[in-house]
Amino acid sequence: MSDAAKERTYSEPEILARLQQELPRWTYEGGWIRRTYKTASWKSTLMVINTVGHLAEAAWHHPDLTASYAWVEVRLQNHAAKGITDKDFSLAKKIEDVVLWQPAKEGGGLEGTPADQRFAYIDYKKS
Repeated sequence: MSDAAKERTYSEPEILARLQQELPRWTYEGGWIRRTYKTASWKSTLMVINTVGHLAEAAWHHPDLTASYAWVEVRLQNHAAKGITDKDFSLAKKIEDVVLWQPAKEGGGLEGTPADQRFAYIDYKKS
């Protein structure tokens, strides 16, 4: 039996409960867990795509992405298991942590992006 066949898929009520508790900005729709990140520009959009790509490749679990000038939608589903599994929740959490990371709020030596709109990255208020 393959690893994918052994993976537990979650029911819709279980998915909704986990999203509410663990990933409140993510939604469940059409068999996918989804999240749209608002960015400040095309450059920022590409940085988010590359970040998600790096995390997905390292995890060997690949989302579907849709992007435009100032947003990126991430959709996760375990194709092999034909549903939402722990892999989807784990990767969503890692994406959320990395994309929304604001070093300035942690203190320490990293100050984060300047307030100047020319250097804007993620629109944290809208994401």
